[in-house]
Amino acid sequence: MTADTTSTPISISPDELLEAARVSKAWPFEEARKLVQRLEKEGGPDRTILFETGYGPSGLPHIGTFGEVARTSMVRHAFETLMPGVPTRLICFSDDMDGMRKVPDNVPNRDMLAEHMFKPLTVVPDPFGKFESFGHHNNAMLRSFLDHYGFDYEFVSATDCYRGGKFDDAMRGVLRNFDAIMDIMLPSLREERAQTYSPVLPISPRTGQVLLVPILDRDPDKGTVTYEDPETHETVEQNVLGGHAKLQWKADWGMRWAALGIDYEMAGKDHIDGMKLSGRICRVLGGKPPEGFNYELFLDEEGKKISKSKGNGLTIDDWLRYASPESLQLFMYQSPRTGKRLYFDVIPKNVDEYLSFLAAYPRQAAKERLGNPVWHIHAGNPPEVDLPISFSLLLNLASASHSEDKDVLWGFINSYAPEATPENQPRLDQMVGYAINYFNDFVKPGKTYREPSVKEQAALADLADRFAAAPEHSTAEDLQNIVYEIGKGHGFEPLRDWFKALYEVLLGEEQGPRFGSFAALYGVRQTEKLIRRALAGEDLSKA
Repeated sequence: MTADTTSTPISISPDELLEAARVSKAWPFEEARKLVQRLEKEGGPDRTILFETGYGPSGLPHIGTFGEVARTSMVRHAFETLMPGVPTRLICFSDDMDGMRKVPDNVPNRDMLAEHMFKPLTVVPDPFGKFESFGHHNNAMLRSFLDHYGFDYEFVSATDCYRGGKFDDAMRGVLRNFDAIMDIMLPSLREERAQTYSPVLPISPRTGQVLLVPILDRDPDKGTVTYEDPETHETVEQNVLGGHAKLQWKADWGMRWAALGIDYEMAGKDHIDGMKLSGRICRVLGGKPPEGFNYELFLDEEGKKISKSKGNGLTIDDWLRYASPESLQLFMYQSPRTGKRLYFDVIPKNVDEYLSFLAAYPRQAAKERLGNPVWHIHAGNPPEVDLPISFSLLLNLASASHSEDKDVLWGFINSYAPEATPENQPRLDQMVGYAINYFNDFVKPGKTYREPSVKEQAALADLADRFAAAPEHSTAEDLQNIVYEIGKGHGFEPLRDWFKALYEVLLGEEQGPRFGSFAALYGVRQTEKLIRRALAGEDLSKA
């Protein structure tokens, strides 16, 4: 886990970095090169490149939303590396004018929300009672989290764009190209839906609801549509400009690309067909669809797609209770086109992998650095770290000591790494807190100790004696060798059965860390005592 402080970090020039970026196989660079080619086809880099991520604020923000912003930011930085000096912007667009079609399961005052069905989210009252509307509340949640991470983005509200007139010209374009847009959309719809489909959704002046009604007539010059009120059956001619109407989501997406000039946007695999249709609508409106790719969806504990409204899977706050923001970004970086379970048990692995990548970075050449996730996580400037222990070891230390006190865990750490303190190792101090939280919430409830077999008792007694004779400050490697020798000497075949016994008897878990590393951190004398307690039949679930 520790960085190799005996080797000198490699110095890399800007020219070497640029050359490596041009051939890097890291997926953000592969995506960024699409934008370079887009600019070259236009004749040169004489404009701002616009990135976009979309957010549907029908429920509370979740990690999938963050992942899209994190990944898009990685592509943006890769592009800026390839095209230094070309300005870029990242828009985080909220579809907050959508009609609320379902009351989320994970919010208070659900009965109150039910009274405002089908109204724009920025009109629906905030069930938490903190903001102007439910849409404003969820937008604020998203912005707060993105700000916490330090993302460089511009928040854009659909409500502001529609009501402020920013989309008025594009809305007139939709009316002028109404038939062409219908020709694009109708073949993709079920027959029943096709009978009433319209890309334009008027907002009823009578009820305030977003109406799903057929359009009987439209006048691009006046900016109006005519429809039949679904309840009164009166014929209504209504202005669609200034926020008096919005578009169906596929038409809205394509219109937005054209109106704002979006160059890059990625989306989930479930939107592949939607992106194709939106791209065609964008072209009809005179725009050029953005570059991008479709990423795989995150799955919950049961292998189901995570959902804002259901609240399944991890929330943003969940991850931050047990691990660093950077470990979450690593999860987002790795294999974006592969479906992954996004649940609590993935956290420790991502923490340790992040630290390993960080430790390796200074000794890597330019090509290797640009393939290292931490280069993308930290926008090309990863911090220097030298952590003496891994997160998984901290978890086992918390498990063996049964302590919720950071000072107690630091006592073990100081005996293992005397120079380390919470002050000079703030990242490690954070990890100690994360480990205590994770142990108490997930590891401790599932710990099941078992008694050793006769064969295991003999091996454990031998191990306790060998540890009693070992020097107080034996290295992890020396202690691991002792464990290995005893397992071989007592005929454990395969040897993993011996290590499995150590974990189940001493730690109450089916798997664990390299046992020599654990013993060195916990202390050879403390580990000896732990073994003897197990042999004496004591309850190891108690300190």
